[in-house]
This record gives sequence, structure tokens and C-alpha cells, in this order.
Amino acid sequence: MLSEKVVCNSHGQDSSYFLGWEEYEKNPYDEVKNPKGIIQMGLAENQLSFDLLESWLEKNPQPMAFRNHNNQSIFKDLALFQDYHGLPAFKNALVKFMSEVRGGSVNFDPNNLVLTAGATSANETLMFCLANPGDAFLLPTPYYPGFDRDLKWRTGAEIVPIQCSSLNGFRITKSALEEAFKQAEKQNLKVKGVLVTNPSNPLGTSLSLHELDLLVNFISSRNIHLVSDEIYSGTVFSSPSFISIMEVLKNKNLMNTEIAKRVHVVYSLSKDLGLPGFRIGVIYSNDERVVSAATKMSSFGLVSSQTQHLLSEILSDQNFTKTYLSENRRRLKERHEMLVGGLKKSGIGCVPSNSGLFCWVDMRHLLSSNTFEGEMELWKKIVYQVGLNISPGSSCHCSEPGWFRVCFANMSEETLDLAMQRVKSFVDLMPKQNIQSYHQKLMNRNSRRTKSLPKWVFELSFHQREIVANER
Repeated sequence: MLSEKVVCNSHGQDSSYFLGWEEYEKNPYDEVKNPKGIIQMGLAENQLSFDLLESWLEKNPQPMAFRNHNNQSIFKDLALFQDYHGLPAFKNALVKFMSEVRGGSVNFDPNNLVLTAGATSANETLMFCLANPGDAFLLPTPYYPGFDRDLKWRTGAEIVPIQCSSLNGFRITKSALEEAFKQAEKQNLKVKGVLVTNPSNPLGTSLSLHELDLLVNFISSRNIHLVSDEIYSGTVFSSPSFISIMEVLKNKNLMNTEIAKRVHVVYSLSKDLGLPGFRIGVIYSNDERVVSAATKMSSFGLVSSQTQHLLSEILSDQNFTKTYLSENRRRLKERHEMLVGGLKKSGIGCVPSNSGLFCWVDMRHLLSSNTFEGEMELWKKIVYQVGLNISPGSSCHCSEPGWFRVCFANMSEETLDLAMQRVKSFVDLMPKQNIQSYHQKLMNRNSRRTKSLPKWVFELSFHQREIVANER
């Protein structure tokens, strides 16, 4: 007899977000071996600045050889047991780097920091600390599809969407926050907090000071928590500049208050340094009870001592980190402009963005119908006919059909250029009568606004793949 976890379907792996990855893995693009394969544009990975890291490693071989600055072996020290609090040298270097990413606007105390095996583990651990099974967190839409797994699967927590609209660029509003809270109450769910990604995944936009003030006021009035996932904070490549929730608390003189104890930050080195394989995640909290509990839970997903040692050496080199952050942002901006410009040539627009490794792309005018069925039909054509894996908006719980997340930093310029050529060829071949006018699609959307997504969107199967494939 197996446990319920083995047979339950709440993991979210059947989402179109993950199914697109499966199709890519069956037919991955390779410039030489498989030039007609599927290009992976559904993976938010930063591959633009590996040369900077590799250059540092070539100039500083001691950490990789497990030797100190006196060239003495420290292999035994790193190989033996380390407690789950983490290496002090790494935690000290990490909080300084977190402050540097935020322009020195706020400092972090290493005693308030918990190391986890990536941001996925950090977010789940916070759910275990802040919510009981059946409690709810409010998340603004669209949101990262993996949250359905990270926040809910093992914890038993629930997600209630804060419905945001394209009419204001999917910005968080007071009315949307209040409406989400009311919806949770109607479902007899106890709201324990709000979770936001700042900068947003999938929008690629950083939260405004107005939105951050709204959030602080909201959690204060409702006596609930706020989790700010800031794993993309170092990717902000153009104005407006990034504002951390910790900076807002500091400027409001709230750092030593009960409100500050209900604000928690998640960070990692997966996006800013492009090191998802190193599994470096962070929980930062001003509540010592959360820090204590999360530290104990981290024993189930520790960061290796070898990884901590190497990263402490890299992050302690402030000349390197300053150069890296500046150059990486420049490269991200350049690649972002390449994607936006390429899509524009095909008559496709994006939400104006200033950060992240992706764009939130508007393909509403390409839908055969202004429905989520129409969105999935278009998505399948893009996967099978165009040969691009992108993430449909419905997988991100967007309330409006026709939006897609498209990543740009996990491939070469040549591959991105080919992807844009494929998009243009696809759009150019579409019958003009099938492309709705912009004004008509807005009218249709407003008259059929969807308040909640149909269940089938998240239980999507690929039984029709052969039909679509035969259309190629």
C-alpha cells in the first residue's frame, strides 16, 4: 500500500508548462545534429555570462582545488560533517552580495538567513513555516507555473489568485487584493499571506513603489504575511530600478516592528549568477521563530560545503561581483531588445519590461477564438509547426487568453535569430482573415472575461499531438 502522495495528481507536472518541456526533450534543436528541432524558449535560464565566471575560476584555481590562500589543502575540512546553519564565510559573503544587488539600499544580517537547496526549497519551507494544510496564500496573476508544485504539493497549502489585468499592464491594485481575499473567504480558506515575485516571473517587470506600499498596508491591515521572491533582483537591466521590500520597510521605519517579522524574502543565485545547478537558495526573515524552524527544515535539503566554499570565494571578490553585475545586465538588455525587435517585425508586441530572462508576449490577435481553447490551439502549432517551446499564459493562471512567456537568455544569438525567423514565417503564412483586429479582440475579451481558468487547462494531455504533428 502506497501513500497518498504517490498516487495524487496535485504535483502540477501535467501543466502545459511542463508538457512543453517534454516535447522539447523528445526533439531538441541542435544547430548541426537536429536543425529542425524544437528551440527551448520555455526555460528561464541565464547563460549569457558564463565566460565571466570561467575567467574568474581560471585566475583563481585554489577554491576548485580545495586549497586556501596559503595553498594548503582544506579538502578534509570540507568533506567532514557541517551543521545545517551553513558556513559563516559563505553567509557573510552572500548577505553582502544581496546588498550589492540592491544598490546598497539595505543591509542584511547573516543571522537572519537560512540556506536551502534552491529557491524551490526556500518557498516550500516558508509555506511549511507560515501555513497549515488548507490555509491559503494570495498570488498575483500571471504567476510562475511551478508555484502550483512548490507551494502546494507537499504542504497542503492553497493558492488564491489575485486577478490582474492587461488594461494596466498586470499591475497589482488594492481592489484586486481585496477581491482575492473575499474569494478566499467564500471558499472558507484562511488567508495566511501574499506571495509576489519581484521582479515578476513571467512579466519581467519590477514592482513599483506604489504596489509595494499597497502590499505592506494590506498585510498590515489583515495581519498576514508577505513573501517577496526576489530571485531576479540582479537582472534589472533598465529603469525603473529595483526596489526590495526590505528597502520599503526601512524607509517606513518598520524594520523593528511586528510588521517586519511578517515579511520574508526568498533569494537564490540561480538567475543572477546563472547557477541553478549549484542549488543555492535563501530565506531571509526578521522573525527568529521562522529562522529557527526553517533552519531545522533545511537539513532535508542542504547546500554542500564544497559549493558554499567556492561561492564564498567568488562573492567575496567585490571587484568581480561589481563587474559581473554590470556586464550581465548589459548583455540581458541587449538580448531583450533582440527578442522584442524580432517579435515586432512579425507584428507581435510585449508588455514593456525592465528585468528577468523573458518577455510577456501578446499573441491575442493570432488566436482563432478569444478563448483558452484558442490559446492551446495556437500553442500546439507553435510547438509542433514552428518548433518553439514557449509557455502559454493559461499555465501561468493568466485570466486572459493569448499571452505567452518567451525566454531569451538560455540560447545563443544565432539560435534566437533563427527562432524569430521561424515566428515571422509562421505569422506571414497565417490567413489574414484569421487574425483578429486589435480592437475586436479587446471587445471580445471584455465581453467574455474569464474569472477562473477551466480545470482542463491544467490537466492538459497530448492525445491530439499526432493530429497536430500531421499538419506540419
